[in-house]
Amino acid sequence: MTPDLQTTLCRLRSAETDSTTEIERAIDIAQSAPCKHVFLLATFNEARAIARRPQVEKTPLAGLAVSVKDLFDVAGQTTTAGSVALQDAAAAQQDSPAVARLRRAGAAFMGRTNMVEFAFSGVGVNPHFGTPANACSTKLALIPGGSSSGAAVSVASGAAFIGLGSDTGGSIRIPAALNGIVGFKNTARLVPTAGALPLSTTLDTVCALTRSVPDAILAHEILAQRRVTRSAAPLGAYRLAVASTLMLDGLDATVTRAWQRTLNALRKAGATITELELTELNELPQIQVAGSISATESYAWHRRLLERKAQRYDPRVATRIQRGASMSACDYIEMLGARQRWICKMDAAMQGFDAILSPTTPVTAAPIADVSPGPERDDEFFRLNALLLRNTSVVNMLDGCAISIPCQSPDELPVGMMVWAGAMRDDPVLNIALQIEQLLGQQ
Repeated sequence: MTPDLQTTLCRLRSAETDSTTEIERAIDIAQSAPCKHVFLLATFNEARAIARRPQVEKTPLAGLAVSVKDLFDVAGQTTTAGSVALQDAAAAQQDSPAVARLRRAGAAFMGRTNMVEFAFSGVGVNPHFGTPANACSTKLALIPGGSSSGAAVSVASGAAFIGLGSDTGGSIRIPAALNGIVGFKNTARLVPTAGALPLSTTLDTVCALTRSVPDAILAHEILAQRRVTRSAAPLGAYRLAVASTLMLDGLDATVTRAWQRTLNALRKAGATITELELTELNELPQIQVAGSISATESYAWHRRLLERKAQRYDPRVATRIQRGASMSACDYIEMLGARQRWICKMDAAMQGFDAILSPTTPVTAAPIADVSPGPERDDEFFRLNALLLRNTSVVNMLDGCAISIPCQSPDELPVGMMVWAGAMRDDPVLNIALQIEQLLGQQ
């Protein structure tokens, strides 16, 4: 993997490189075969201009490469959310807050990255603009994960140091796990969602993909305009739990091997890890028995557009959105109330633990060919989509925070370990992830 942001910033400060050199390196990668289908709109000349600005290297991001998911408004650009149904929409008049904050921090924007249409899938397939192949793919093209598919591949390949994205049910953490990089989903309220096309106003989170946990902290500090409280406490100072209900079901062989090896390494390093049943996880299907929050809230936004342009939607996405049409106002209000009661029960069950550990996804990346567009592959697509979202979506329902960090060995497909907790526990989660990343690096 190419150097992370923090390493490159150190090299800039010691004059071993400069922002212009680094931008040209990123552009070369972005134009190479591994980044096919990654960028829907390339703004390389703009990135070059930012990298050449006087004093840019004194900004937090020093004129280095950042990609923007095609969900966010950038002044003068059309936000299409990976869909041809919005290609004739007016250009944005101003940057979304997330983009504006990155711009002020010295980001050199490489362009708009590909994504699952309207952010409604964890698989990463886009029938309109092609599907970016997973960055770990060699001979066999594997799914990138979604919905922030292009953002993940841009970071994992080296075309960007930060990939701005969103996470409604796992859209940052799933592609992070499948591509072997870091994805941090902060507590949703910490970063404004304005200027980002909504999927679920209740669950949407604005966050980023990076190549290391220190980079994730820097990106979060810029996006949330807050300082993360650092701790030098060793792993043994934290009380960690493994959620045994639901989240360990159906793990494939590679995930099982990486998961067990990582837990053993943590325990050997002094970590206290307790098995926690968290049977409350079994209540989630009943909470959404009348329909899902995402489908209901997305239908409210899409219904007028579907009336005019349903034929231009990815049929798989349209099917999921249209499920929201059957939800009554009473059922919706009852569902939100049930969610709040469930959050209270979960908070009580997790009391006394600093964070919960789980595999980010139960399986590694599948071949794109297995789930490429076509009705004959729809059953496999929906099966895989539900499996990929199963663990990560728990955190969104909890209104919590989580980070996925790679834990595979060099000869394995990427596997993510998810460190998660309830709302506003972002700093402990990040500090624990720092410790785990350092330990795995030493391994």
